[in-house]
Parts: sequence; C-alpha cells; structure tokens
Amino acid sequence: MTTTTELIENVYHAPNAAFILKSVQHRLKTEAEKRREYYALVHEDTKAEFINGEIVYQSPVRMRHWDASIELSSLLHAHVKKHKLGKVGVEKVMISLSRNDYEPDICFFSAERAAEFAPDQMHFPAPDFVVEIVSKSTEKIDRGVKFVDYAAHGVREYWILDPAKQTLEQYVLSNEQEASEQDFTEQTFELRQKLTKRGVCESIVVEGFSVELAELFV
Repeated sequence: MTTTTELIENVYHAPNAAFILKSVQHRLKTEAEKRREYYALVHEDTKAEFINGEIVYQSPVRMRHWDASIELSSLLHAHVKKHKLGKVGVEKVMISLSRNDYEPDICFFSAERAAEFAPDQMHFPAPDFVVEIVSKSTEKIDRGVKFVDYAAHGVREYWILDPAKQTLEQYVLSNEQEASEQDFTEQTFELRQKLTKRGVCESIVVEGFSVELAELFV
C-alpha cells in the first residue's frame, strides 16, 4: 500500500502536478455537494454512511452480529457509566470526519471530549475508541478506508470483531502526533493482539475495561 508521504512525493515530482491538484479540487467540490445531499436524505431510520463521495447503505444485520453488539456495548456502557469515563455511542452515532461520515457499531468518547457536546448535536468528531463488527458486506470497508481514515483522524484504539470467525483484533495508534498541512505525519494502526474464541482483551483507552471474548458469542 502506498503511504501518504509516498503519494505526496509522487504528485509533487510529476510534471503535471498542478493539473492533478486542480482535478482533485474539482472532484472534492463535487463530492462536497453530494455530501450535502446525503445529509438531507439520511434520517434516524436509515443506516447509511458517506464514503469517498458515495452513499453506502447498510443491510440488516444477522443475529450473531446483533448479539455481539449488544453484549459488548452493554458491558462497555456499564463500565463507562460506573466510572464516569465518558460517553458510549452505538449504531446511529454519526462520525463526521474531514471527508467521510461513518456510523460505527460502537464508539467511545472520553469525558473531557464528551463535555463539549450539545444535546441536539448530530455530527461528532473522531472518537477515542471504535469497534466495527464485520460482515461479508462491510469487511472490505472496515479493513480498508475506515482503517486508514480512523487512524488519520486520531482514533487511538480500533477493535475489529468478527462474529462468524469469533475473532477480535485490537489495533492501537502507532503515532499520536497531530498531522498538520505542513507536517504530513503518518498515523497508522498497529495490531496489538488477535484473539480467537477465547482470551481477554484489555482496552488501552477505556481505563479499566476488559472483556472475555467468549462472553461476546452467546
């Protein structure tokens, strides 16, 4: 996979760099118009995401996905509420990043960040912690564009849960420096551990929270 730094260097050294940038700017402008249309169309009863200029609708989930989501979100919410650590979002929380809008299966915001949210707020920044529960229809996105985008926007921990295979992959941000227009620091996820059917996963972001994998697959 080409890194951001390599991509920038390739464009910079291209003789037609100015034309490439002009074309990209035109496409991004068109994409911004489609994004406004997406905001007008999407509502509480529809699970849809805006990814690289396209509206991606999600199909109904299978029961094993639903079970795993309820088990994990219930455990996480109870822990976070008990220790007053922040806010847990499930399913319909819209995460609006610089280009894309996602509705992750489960996400967590620290108390400090959640204190800035308004009661009627509908768009939220990158969470501290995200869980995506993969299916055949979503796995490519969860492991692809979301994997890159969450890291680029500073999500500190990312769990990929696969109910069909009964696996949990825990990824952590390898470089937490904020990238600016002048400093194109690569922020990427590194695999901390992968569990299959059993084992304990302890979050590095949600203080004191851990889960026994077997608890999620009832």
